[in-house]
Amino acid sequence: MQRRARIALALWITWALVAWNVVFDHVIEVAARRYLHAAGLAAQAGGPYARIDAWMRPAVATGLWIASLSAATILIIGIAGVRLAAARSRPCA
Repeated sequence: MQRRARIALALWITWALVAWNVVFDHVIEVAARRYLHAAGLAAQAGGPYARIDAWMRPAVATGLWIASLSAATILIIGIAGVRLAAARSRPCA
């Protein structure tokens, strides 16, 4: 059973890494779209130029936090589930 538990744990870790990447990418993509919209509106209105740094720096920080919390949640659930399953599969002595 220990081999199965290691494989399950490796899969949970892989899932957490993939989820981290997806969540971070999504936050960055949404911020980029919002920036492009704001830059287009600023260009049409003839107002001051919309600076990308003002939009993307906060998005990176927010993305890091949200992605890390998502991955940590997946890892906590995965580790707890693997431990619970491993404990239930052990024969009672």
